Amino acid sequence: MLDRVLGPLKARRLHRVFRKAKLTVLCLFLTLIVLRANIGAGKFGTPEKDLDEIRETFSHIRKRAEPRRILEEVAELKSSGDADAGSKNYADFDIKKILKDEDDGFPEFKRDPSQPYSLGPKISDWDVQRSEWLKNNPDYLNFVAENKPRVLLVTGSSPKPCENPVGDHYLLKSIKNKIDYSRLHGIEIFYNMALLDAEMAGFWAKLPLIRQLLLSHPEVEFLWWMDSDAMFTDMAYEVPWERYKDHNFVMHGWNEMIYDEKNWIGLNTGSFLLRNCQWSLDILDTWAPMGPKGKIREDAGKILTRELKGRPVFEADDQSAMVYILATEKEKWGEKVYLENHYYLHGYWGILVDKYEQMIESYHPGFGDHRWPLVTHFVGCKPCGKFGDYPVERCLKQMDRAFNFGDNQILQMYGFTHKSLASRKVVRIRNETSKPLEVRDELGLLHPSFKAVKTGSS
Repeated sequence: MLDRVLGPLKARRLHRVFRKAKLTVLCLFLTLIVLRANIGAGKFGTPEKDLDEIRETFSHIRKRAEPRRILEEVAELKSSGDADAGSKNYADFDIKKILKDEDDGFPEFKRDPSQPYSLGPKISDWDVQRSEWLKNNPDYLNFVAENKPRVLLVTGSSPKPCENPVGDHYLLKSIKNKIDYSRLHGIEIFYNMALLDAEMAGFWAKLPLIRQLLLSHPEVEFLWWMDSDAMFTDMAYEVPWERYKDHNFVMHGWNEMIYDEKNWIGLNTGSFLLRNCQWSLDILDTWAPMGPKGKIREDAGKILTRELKGRPVFEADDQSAMVYILATEKEKWGEKVYLENHYYLHGYWGILVDKYEQMIESYHPGFGDHRWPLVTHFVGCKPCGKFGDYPVERCLKQMDRAFNFGDNQILQMYGFTHKSLASRKVVRIRNETSKPLEVRDELGLLHPSFKAVKTGSS
């Protein structure tokens, strides 16, 4: 029949297609029987349930295979000896592996020892240069409001991690504290971790940095240097800038101890104000030559110990050198130096921290003096070093108290305070409100008058 309709050739081809189709159907049928025998017929024996069971089975097989694949990859990674492979435990890692300084094959610059040390090329007309720059750049005001100079707070630490496990944590607390005060008082901040001059390491590292910042930022009127181990503890106190309108260098100290007694602790250089002017460049040039490490610093230390009252025998430090300069050259420098003791531009921690509770009971922030110190300075604790001059536990506990004492003045703006001066935990001191703009913080620090600044001339 098909031969007559389609022809002999097409009929044979069609027969072969039918035979193959029957074979395919038979194979499919047998496959389904085998699958049903091994997997099951589903909960109700329906085709839909069969399909679900098949999917679940294949998924289970894949899941069982996945861990094996991962284990095989891990084994291959371990066996490959990959150079990047190592412990994932930070406590076990030797930090010295990544602290090696790169050697580019070129020796470091060496100063000619026959030449006196200098911070840089001699500049004699800085006041003229700066005045011209300010005139040509009116948007960069050196005074941001009346009697409110543009101030740059400068601090820093070593480019390497601290030499003890907790030192970097306390450095973090210290810079957080400085950022808080600077934000409240409209002060810019610069944190340095670079040793700009290897010869001026240690006490003296601040001098090359200060000079570079003065020259690079002519818009800054005052540079405020602050050691990393000093903290602000009166967030509400605004420095009386108008008091220093005729002075260029402000340090915490006493005239009689410097000019009469030549006492080596008659002032402190851990926190000071320096005006951006020619006079300041000149005194930096006078200050620096005692700083280069090695024989120069050692010999200068002997002179300072001999000339200054109460100074122990050790190499020259920046503070003793400044006492010596002022005591021996008062006529040249004294008129422009203001030794401040009406408030604590520097406050020694040993006589302040244990009195914080009494201060809280009797006074309030804003005094800056013994009633509520502007700065608490942890002289001798050396929190980033291996050894300090005082017991470690005492220093760290007192640093925590000082940080929390200052931090409470920040937290109260947002309705919180530390549970105690020794506690990291905070508690709420006022309830939330649907009208937050009507809430006034107790100290008026959210929007204080001294924070309102000009943005520039139009």
